[in-house]
Amino acid sequence: MRPEDLARLSVAELRARLLDRGEALGDACEAALEADPRAGAREVLRLVRKRRRENRAEGQRLRHLLRYEGELWERGLVHVAGVDEAGMAPLAGPVVAGACVLPRDYRPRGIDDSKQLDRAERERLAEDIKRNAVCWAVARAEVEEIDRLNVYWAGMLALRRAVDGLAVRPEHLLVDARKLPDLPFPQTPIVHGDALSLTIAAASILAKTARDALMAELDLVHPGYGFARHKGYPTAEHFDALGRLGACPIHRRSFAPVRVALGLEPAQGDLFALAEAAVAEDD
Repeated sequence: MRPEDLARLSVAELRARLLDRGEALGDACEAALEADPRAGAREVLRLVRKRRRENRAEGQRLRHLLRYEGELWERGLVHVAGVDEAGMAPLAGPVVAGACVLPRDYRPRGIDDSKQLDRAERERLAEDIKRNAVCWAVARAEVEEIDRLNVYWAGMLALRRAVDGLAVRPEHLLVDARKLPDLPFPQTPIVHGDALSLTIAAASILAKTARDALMAELDLVHPGYGFARHKGYPTAEHFDALGRLGACPIHRRSFAPVRVALGLEPAQGDLFALAEAAVAEDD
Protein backbone atom coordinates (compact mmCIF):
# COMPACT_ATOMS: atom_id res chain seq x y z
CA MET A 1 0.00 0.00 0.00
CA ARG A 2 1.31 3.46 -0.96
CA PRO A 3 0.79 6.59 1.19
CA GLU A 4 -1.06 8.32 -1.66
CA ASP A 5 -3.57 5.44 -1.74
CA LEU A 6 -4.71 6.04 1.82
CA ALA A 7 -6.62 9.23 1.14
CA ARG A 8 -8.70 7.44 -1.50
CA LEU A 9 -9.76 4.72 0.91
CA SER A 10 -12.77 5.18 3.15
CA VAL A 11 -12.41 4.61 6.89
CA ALA A 12 -14.38 1.37 6.49
CA GLU A 13 -11.93 0.20 3.80
CA LEU A 14 -8.98 1.12 6.02
CA ARG A 15 -10.48 -0.92 8.86
CA ALA A 16 -11.07 -3.89 6.57
CA ARG A 17 -7.54 -3.86 5.16
CA LEU A 18 -5.48 -2.91 8.22
CA LEU A 19 -7.49 -4.43 11.07
CA ASP A 20 -9.58 -7.24 9.61
CA ARG A 21 -7.04 -8.52 7.07
CA GLY A 22 -3.97 -7.32 8.95
CA GLU A 23 -2.17 -5.83 5.94
CA ALA A 24 1.28 -4.45 6.71
CA LEU A 25 1.59 -0.73 7.28
CA GLY A 26 4.96 0.79 6.37
CA ASP A 27 6.53 3.83 8.01
CA ALA A 28 5.47 6.19 5.21
CA CYS A 29 1.86 5.00 5.32
CA GLU A 30 1.84 5.26 9.10
CA ALA A 31 3.02 8.86 8.87
CA ALA A 32 0.34 9.59 6.26
CA LEU A 33 -2.37 8.16 8.48
CA GLU A 34 -1.10 10.15 11.45
CA ALA A 35 -1.50 13.32 9.37
CA ASP A 36 -4.89 12.28 7.92
CA PRO A 37 -7.54 14.93 8.74
CA ARG A 38 -10.17 12.21 9.29
CA ALA A 39 -10.59 11.24 12.93
CA GLY A 40 -11.72 7.77 11.86
CA ALA A 41 -8.52 7.17 9.91
CA ARG A 42 -6.40 8.25 12.88
CA GLU A 43 -8.44 5.89 15.09
CA VAL A 44 -7.59 3.02 12.74
CA LEU A 45 -3.91 3.90 13.18
CA ARG A 46 -4.33 3.94 16.97
CA LEU A 47 -5.87 0.45 16.86
CA VAL A 48 -3.11 -0.84 14.56
CA ARG A 49 -0.48 0.40 17.01
CA LYS A 50 -2.38 -1.06 19.98
CA ARG A 51 -2.54 -4.45 18.29
CA ARG A 52 1.17 -4.25 17.51
CA ARG A 53 1.96 -3.60 21.20
CA GLU A 54 -0.31 -6.47 22.29
CA ASN A 55 1.34 -8.83 19.82
CA ARG A 56 4.78 -7.91 21.14
CA ALA A 57 3.62 -8.41 24.74
CA GLU A 58 2.03 -11.77 23.87
CA GLY A 59 5.21 -12.86 22.12
CA GLN A 60 7.24 -11.99 25.20
CA ARG A 61 4.77 -13.82 27.46
CA LEU A 62 4.95 -16.95 25.32
CA ARG A 63 8.76 -16.83 25.26
CA HIS A 64 8.69 -16.65 29.07
CA LEU A 65 6.34 -19.67 29.19
CA LEU A 66 8.82 -21.66 27.08
CA ARG A 67 11.94 -21.14 29.18
CA TYR A 68 11.89 -24.68 30.64
CA GLU A 69 11.17 -26.22 27.25
CA GLY A 70 13.79 -23.99 25.62
CA GLU A 71 16.54 -25.20 27.94
CA LEU A 72 15.72 -28.81 27.06
CA TRP A 73 15.49 -28.11 23.32
CA GLU A 74 18.89 -26.40 23.44
CA ARG A 75 20.30 -29.63 24.90
CA GLY A 76 19.07 -31.49 21.82
CA LEU A 77 15.92 -33.01 23.29
CA VAL A 78 12.97 -32.93 20.90
CA HIS A 79 10.04 -34.67 22.59
CA VAL A 80 9.37 -32.75 25.80
CA ALA A 81 6.04 -33.72 27.38
CA GLY A 82 3.95 -31.64 29.75
CA VAL A 83 1.64 -33.38 32.21
CA ASP A 84 -1.11 -32.08 34.50
CA GLU A 85 -4.37 -33.21 36.07
CA ALA A 86 -7.82 -31.79 36.84
CA GLY A 87 -10.38 -32.82 39.42
CA MET A 88 -8.48 -33.38 42.67
CA ALA A 89 -10.89 -31.35 44.81
CA PRO A 90 -14.40 -32.42 43.67
CA LEU A 91 -16.66 -34.63 45.73
CA ALA A 92 -17.66 -36.62 42.66
CA GLY A 93 -16.25 -37.91 39.39
CA PRO A 94 -12.80 -39.12 38.34
CA VAL A 95 -9.46 -37.36 38.30
CA VAL A 96 -8.50 -36.66 34.67
CA ALA A 97 -4.93 -36.10 33.45
CA GLY A 98 -3.60 -34.68 30.22
CA ALA A 99 -0.21 -35.10 28.56
CA CYS A 100 1.15 -33.62 25.35
CA VAL A 101 4.29 -33.11 23.30
CA LEU A 102 4.26 -29.85 21.35
CA PRO A 103 6.22 -28.75 18.28
CA ARG A 104 9.08 -26.39 18.95
CA ASP A 105 7.53 -23.63 16.83
CA TYR A 106 4.03 -23.86 18.34
CA ARG A 107 2.86 -20.55 19.85
CA PRO A 108 -0.88 -20.74 20.66
CA ARG A 109 -2.09 -17.22 21.32
CA GLY A 110 -3.80 -16.82 24.68
CA ILE A 111 -2.65 -20.09 26.23
CA ASP A 112 -2.47 -20.01 30.02
CA ASP A 113 -3.14 -22.06 33.13
CA SER A 114 -6.62 -23.52 32.53
CA LYS A 115 -7.87 -21.86 35.75
CA GLN A 116 -7.27 -18.44 34.21
CA LEU A 117 -9.35 -19.10 31.08
CA ASP A 118 -13.10 -19.08 30.56
CA ARG A 119 -14.82 -22.16 29.15
CA ALA A 120 -15.00 -20.93 25.56
CA GLU A 121 -11.31 -20.04 25.48
CA ARG A 122 -10.32 -23.37 27.05
CA GLU A 123 -12.34 -25.28 24.48
CA ARG A 124 -10.90 -23.24 21.59
CA LEU A 125 -7.37 -23.84 22.82
CA ALA A 126 -8.00 -27.55 23.47
CA GLU A 127 -8.99 -28.05 19.84
CA ASP A 128 -5.97 -26.05 18.66
CA ILE A 129 -3.62 -28.08 20.86
CA LYS A 130 -5.04 -31.38 19.57
CA ARG A 131 -4.62 -30.25 15.94
CA ASN A 132 -1.05 -29.07 16.38
CA ALA A 133 0.52 -31.33 19.03
CA VAL A 134 3.09 -33.93 18.07
CA CYS A 135 0.96 -36.21 20.25
CA TRP A 136 -1.45 -35.90 23.15
CA ALA A 137 -3.35 -38.15 25.51
CA VAL A 138 -6.00 -37.92 28.22
CA ALA A 139 -6.47 -40.55 30.94
CA ARG A 140 -8.27 -40.84 34.25
CA ALA A 141 -8.42 -42.52 37.63
CA GLU A 142 -11.91 -43.66 38.54
CA VAL A 143 -13.86 -42.93 41.71
CA GLU A 144 -13.24 -46.47 43.00
CA GLU A 145 -9.48 -45.91 42.64
CA ILE A 146 -9.70 -42.54 44.41
CA ASP A 147 -11.46 -44.20 47.35
CA ARG A 148 -9.06 -47.14 47.41
CA LEU A 149 -5.73 -45.35 46.91
CA ASN A 150 -6.58 -41.82 48.16
CA VAL A 151 -6.94 -38.85 45.84
CA TYR A 152 -3.23 -37.97 45.72
CA TRP A 153 -2.14 -41.41 44.50
CA ALA A 154 -5.13 -41.68 42.19
CA GLY A 155 -4.01 -38.41 40.65
CA MET A 156 -0.53 -39.84 40.17
CA LEU A 157 -2.07 -42.90 38.54
CA ALA A 158 -4.04 -40.74 36.09
CA LEU A 159 -0.88 -38.77 35.25
CA ARG A 160 1.07 -41.97 34.62
CA ARG A 161 -1.71 -43.31 32.40
CA ALA A 162 -1.70 -40.10 30.36
CA VAL A 163 2.06 -40.35 29.82
CA ASP A 164 1.72 -44.03 28.86
CA GLY A 165 -0.95 -43.02 26.34
CA LEU A 166 1.36 -40.77 24.32
CA ALA A 167 2.09 -42.09 20.83
CA VAL A 168 5.66 -40.75 20.99
CA ARG A 169 7.98 -41.68 23.86
CA PRO A 170 8.97 -38.50 25.75
CA GLU A 171 12.63 -37.70 26.29
CA HIS A 172 11.81 -35.49 29.27
CA LEU A 173 8.71 -34.74 31.37
CA LEU A 174 7.62 -31.39 32.76
CA VAL A 175 5.22 -32.09 35.62
CA ASP A 176 3.15 -29.74 37.73
CA ALA A 177 4.64 -29.74 41.25
CA ARG A 178 5.63 -33.42 41.54
CA LYS A 179 7.58 -36.33 40.10
CA LEU A 180 5.98 -39.51 38.79
CA PRO A 181 7.60 -42.66 40.19
CA ASP A 182 9.10 -45.48 38.16
CA LEU A 183 9.34 -43.78 34.79
CA PRO A 184 12.38 -44.45 32.56
CA PHE A 185 13.05 -40.85 31.55
CA PRO A 186 14.04 -37.67 33.43
CA GLN A 187 11.50 -35.25 34.87
CA THR A 188 11.35 -31.67 36.07
CA PRO A 189 8.72 -30.88 38.71
CA ILE A 190 7.65 -27.22 38.48
CA VAL A 191 5.62 -25.64 41.27
CA HIS A 192 2.68 -23.81 39.66
CA GLY A 193 3.88 -25.35 36.42
CA ASP A 194 0.56 -24.75 34.67
CA ALA A 195 1.28 -21.02 34.95
CA LEU A 196 5.01 -21.25 34.16
CA SER A 197 5.31 -23.80 31.33
CA LEU A 198 3.46 -23.66 28.04
CA THR A 199 3.52 -27.45 27.69
CA ILE A 200 2.10 -28.04 31.19
CA ALA A 201 -0.52 -25.33 30.55
CA ALA A 202 -1.53 -27.18 27.37
CA ALA A 203 -1.82 -30.44 29.31
CA SER A 204 -3.94 -28.72 31.98
CA ILE A 205 -6.32 -27.43 29.28
CA LEU A 206 -6.68 -30.92 27.80
CA ALA A 207 -7.37 -32.39 31.25
CA LYS A 208 -9.83 -29.70 32.30
CA THR A 209 -11.88 -29.70 29.09
CA ALA A 210 -12.02 -33.51 29.02
CA ARG A 211 -13.19 -33.67 32.63
CA ASP A 212 -15.78 -30.91 32.17
CA ALA A 213 -17.22 -32.73 29.17
CA LEU A 214 -17.34 -35.99 31.11
CA MET A 215 -19.15 -34.36 34.05
CA ALA A 216 -21.72 -32.90 31.65
CA GLU A 217 -22.35 -36.43 30.36
CA LEU A 218 -22.61 -37.79 33.91
CA ASP A 219 -25.15 -35.09 34.71
CA LEU A 220 -27.51 -36.87 32.30
CA VAL A 221 -26.86 -40.22 33.97
CA HIS A 222 -27.29 -38.82 37.51
CA PRO A 223 -29.73 -35.89 37.19
CA GLY A 224 -30.54 -33.50 40.00
CA TYR A 225 -27.04 -32.90 41.37
CA GLY A 226 -26.02 -30.17 38.94
CA PHE A 227 -22.84 -31.89 37.77
CA ALA A 228 -22.92 -30.04 34.41
CA ARG A 229 -22.68 -26.75 36.30
CA HIS A 230 -20.38 -27.35 39.27
CA LYS A 231 -18.49 -30.37 37.84
CA GLY A 232 -18.62 -32.13 41.20
CA TYR A 233 -16.88 -29.40 43.20
CA PRO A 234 -18.06 -28.67 46.77
CA THR A 235 -20.44 -25.79 46.00
CA ALA A 236 -23.55 -24.77 47.92
CA GLU A 237 -25.70 -26.26 45.15
CA HIS A 238 -23.85 -29.56 45.40
CA PHE A 239 -24.14 -29.74 49.20
CA ASP A 240 -27.86 -29.02 48.92
CA ALA A 241 -28.30 -31.82 46.37
CA LEU A 242 -26.34 -34.24 48.57
CA GLY A 243 -28.62 -33.42 51.47
CA ARG A 244 -31.77 -33.95 49.40
CA LEU A 245 -30.75 -36.90 47.23
CA GLY A 246 -27.96 -38.61 49.10
CA ALA A 247 -24.84 -39.85 47.32
CA CYS A 248 -24.88 -41.37 43.85
CA PRO A 249 -22.42 -43.94 42.40
CA ILE A 250 -19.93 -41.31 41.20
CA HIS A 251 -19.54 -39.65 44.62
CA ARG A 252 -16.20 -40.17 46.35
CA ARG A 253 -16.97 -42.10 49.51
CA SER A 254 -13.59 -41.29 51.04
CA PHE A 255 -14.57 -37.59 51.25
CA ALA A 256 -16.22 -36.44 54.48
CA PRO A 257 -19.26 -34.59 53.04
CA VAL A 258 -20.19 -37.69 51.04
CA ARG A 259 -19.79 -39.93 54.08
CA VAL A 260 -22.01 -37.59 56.08
CA ALA A 261 -24.67 -37.82 53.36
CA LEU A 262 -24.44 -41.62 53.62
CA GLY A 263 -24.61 -41.59 57.41
CA LEU A 264 -21.08 -43.00 57.73
CA GLU A 265 -18.33 -42.13 60.17
CA PRO A 266 -15.55 -39.87 58.81
CA ALA A 267 -12.74 -41.87 57.24
CA GLN A 268 -9.34 -41.92 58.89
CA GLY A 269 -7.24 -39.11 57.41
CA ASP A 270 -10.21 -37.32 55.83
CA LEU A 271 -9.41 -36.91 52.15
CA PHE A 272 -11.70 -33.91 51.79
CA ALA A 273 -9.11 -31.84 53.67
CA LEU A 274 -6.44 -33.10 51.27
CA ALA A 275 -8.65 -32.18 48.32
CA GLU A 276 -9.25 -28.68 49.67
CA ALA A 277 -5.49 -28.21 49.96
CA ALA A 278 -5.17 -29.29 46.33
CA VAL A 279 -7.48 -26.52 45.09
CA ALA A 280 -4.55 -24.12 44.84
CA GLU A 281 -2.98 -26.34 42.17
CA ASP A 282 -6.20 -27.52 40.56
CA ASP A 283 -9.16 -25.94 38.73
